[in-house]
Amino acid sequence: MVRSLPVIIDSMEGNPMTKALSVGDQAPNFTLPGDGGSQISLSSLKGQKIVLYFYPKDDTSGCTKEAIAFNGLRKSFEKVGAVIIGVSPDSPKSHDKFKSKYDLSFPLASDESKSMLEAYGVWVEKSMYGRKYMGVERSTFLIDAKGKIAALWTKVKVEGHAEEVLKAAQAL
Repeated sequence: MVRSLPVIIDSMEGNPMTKALSVGDQAPNFTLPGDGGSQISLSSLKGQKIVLYFYPKDDTSGCTKEAIAFNGLRKSFEKVGAVIIGVSPDSPKSHDKFKSKYDLSFPLASDESKSMLEAYGVWVEKSMYGRKYMGVERSTFLIDAKGKIAALWTKVKVEGHAEEVLKAAQAL
């Protein structure tokens, strides 16, 4: 599903003002700690296509399936000049364990403060069994070489998603 996402611009007295991120918008810049002690920033990747995918938690079934699917297509993404980056609120230490356990070959960024997740509009109120809580909405942004959003998917269903993103990257 491709649609616009809200981005928190200003929050005063608990009343957030939002602006939707859409295809064609400049992707919000970020610098985040990554696995292996690295730093990951959007600006350092300018000139490359970027698959920025957001997932709720390391080493859970859906997130593991999604990571393995992207990892399995990594060489195909590389052939079209696309870099894959996974982002969650988990710690870099958690990312290190997750990458090692499943032999993942792409960077994972950690947003424990959730500021980047909020900027991309993926830190949202969720509900499970009637309980409301804040969490990551599984989403993917395809960013072009100029740093603009070329495509985006929200409320992602894992099955077939990595292949769909690859087709969009190939067409870009």
